[in-house]
Amino acid sequence: MAAIATTALVLLFALSSSAQTSSKLKSMKGDINVFMANDLGRNGYYEQRPIARLMGEMAEVIGPECVVAAGDVHHFNGVASTSDPLWMTNFESIYDHPELMIDWFPVLGNHEYRGNTQACIDYRTVSRRWMSGGRYYSRLFRDEEKNVSLRIVFIDTTPLITRYRTESDLYPDASRQDIDAQLAWIDSTLTAATEDWVIVIGHHPVYAQTTKAEYERTDMQQRLLPILRRHPNVSMYACGHIHNFQHIRMPGDAIEYVVNSSASLARKVKPTIGTVFCSSAPGFSVISATKDKLSLYMIDNTGTVIHEITKRH
Repeated sequence: MAAIATTALVLLFALSSSAQTSSKLKSMKGDINVFMANDLGRNGYYEQRPIARLMGEMAEVIGPECVVAAGDVHHFNGVASTSDPLWMTNFESIYDHPELMIDWFPVLGNHEYRGNTQACIDYRTVSRRWMSGGRYYSRLFRDEEKNVSLRIVFIDTTPLITRYRTESDLYPDASRQDIDAQLAWIDSTLTAATEDWVIVIGHHPVYAQTTKAEYERTDMQQRLLPILRRHPNVSMYACGHIHNFQHIRMPGDAIEYVVNSSASLARKVKPTIGTVFCSSAPGFSVISATKDKLSLYMIDNTGTVIHEITKRH
């Protein structure tokens, strides 16, 4: 009888825990929901496979419209073609949960630029869920019933950093890109955006604490930042590249600067100027929008919300 009672208590606790978890997930759900992951491509090693499984399980409750893949889907040297086996070992066979068989919107990272960048775009002709719109593009997400709209502007940050343009042996395609054309497109796209919420997503940060070379951020601050600040409709700039979670808010700047952690292998981090939150946990983020609120939830590899960013109209 004692064993039966103990089993019953264990089952009751498990059901209670599951219900609490489901309740927490439901509280994160908005009218428009997007998952964000980046720095993925480790062939399932380190934390990649369990985090992919976690994303699928959470998607069962939250129901994201899409996944944003913010660069470095393929470590270390990109892909050679649309039939490169890395597409299977880094992406297709890892993110195989039924709830992740949705649209994936990628941007190019610096590791993609070590290989065939055009193949990273053309894979849309192979995979139904790979929805690349080019090197830079934007997408509108709308809930007609709730009259809520979210514009995500996807940009190509590797060519904006001088180092990649000059190291043509490692990044052969970077110097061929017309950065003035891209910056003009970003400016005009943000000018025309009338949605409730506007987020810009690239691979490299504008602000971050990192041991990576400072010129990466200063190049982004010189080339991209003046455009972002010209447009008060931009609520958030989100990126990857640094392999940890960071939320930075600069004095006199209404934009939230987000670094999303690696979904495969995270790195140490410490506070810097403007740091609101930072964590070396691996994981991914959930973005949700309603008419009056935009939220980003940082999720660690246990499925715990470790930080929330909220913007309100």
